[in-house]
Amino acid sequence: MVNRVQQEVDPREVAASVTDPELPMVTLADLGVLRDVRVTDDGTVVVDITPTYTGCPAMGVMRADLVHALHSAGFGDVDVRTVLSPAWSTDWISEEGRRKLTVAGIAPPGKAPEPATGPVPLQLGPSRRTADCPLCGSTDTEELSEFGATACKALRRCRSCREPFEHVKEI
Repeated sequence: MVNRVQQEVDPREVAASVTDPELPMVTLADLGVLRDVRVTDDGTVVVDITPTYTGCPAMGVMRADLVHALHSAGFGDVDVRTVLSPAWSTDWISEEGRRKLTVAGIAPPGKAPEPATGPVPLQLGPSRRTADCPLCGSTDTEELSEFGATACKALRRCRSCREPFEHVKEI
């Protein structure tokens, strides 16, 4: 049985408003992590999410935040499911999400590399990522560390304004 609150509140809007625990300036919808929200015949809200990478430590918090937001909106039964295929890509980050990252001083990712067909090539050399400075816009930046505060971000510094910043890596 669907209650009156559930008829007035769109569960997708509620789920889409939940922010990422590691990048709280963007929502799960902005990141493209929120894949689907639907209500079953018995009134259960089913939410599908995809991790940004295998073993992402934020998945438990995302799941709990989604359940909490939907319960607070009046939905009693919530089932959050992890969907692994297709794998998430930084190309799924919305333009609004990219804008929010830049405003927060984090360089958004560029276009993700195209997946190779056939055998996966082994590349032993260092990655050649580039990122424009989100503070001054300079293209003259350098990588300080392959990993920033989270595994999905690198730490960079602008050679023009000398400010450090994080860069969401292309996946």
